[in-house]
Amino acid sequence: MITSRARTWLDCSRKMSINELTVVADHLLRLPRPELEGRTEPHATLEELADMLDRHKGTPGIRKARLALEQARVGADSAPETRLRLALENAGLPEPQLNVPTELSPGVVRQPDLAYPEHRVAVEYEGEGHSEAAQIIRDIAREEDFSRAGWELVRISKRHMVNDARLAVAKVRAALVSRGWLPK
Repeated sequence: MITSRARTWLDCSRKMSINELTVVADHLLRLPRPELEGRTEPHATLEELADMLDRHKGTPGIRKARLALEQARVGADSAPETRLRLALENAGLPEPQLNVPTELSPGVVRQPDLAYPEHRVAVEYEGEGHSEAAQIIRDIAREEDFSRAGWELVRISKRHMVNDARLAVAKVRAALVSRGWLPK
């Protein structure tokens, strides 16, 4: 028997944490980049995941899956981006926009992983692919584009994500505060 991605997500809810289920839900909901992936539709929609939960009331783990679906968002391009978003929100920071094209100047559009446009703060999670020479050059150009447009670019790496992402949260919080955000 073959199972759907949505059903597999629900089945995983028995063993996975709410945040890890959210990571998987974000992946299922992610809008693909057809030029890179050869597909045009997400693996699942919010409605399909919600319907799966509605059709399987009483399934072990369903409460965790419901909580994960409440936290899920369309827009994250990777598991680290979702983990970073959840860490920021759990620390009381505002919910960021995810991978939204942002016009920094005429003809210059960047798509930060997470963004707080009202404070002109962009956040990029830089995984291992960002250590390649060509990518370093692109990352420097990206940072210069944000700087010229009056934005602050916060760069996060794997080392910032240890200990419940405390260093990542501190960096983003400092950037937001420096830009006028007032914690509640």
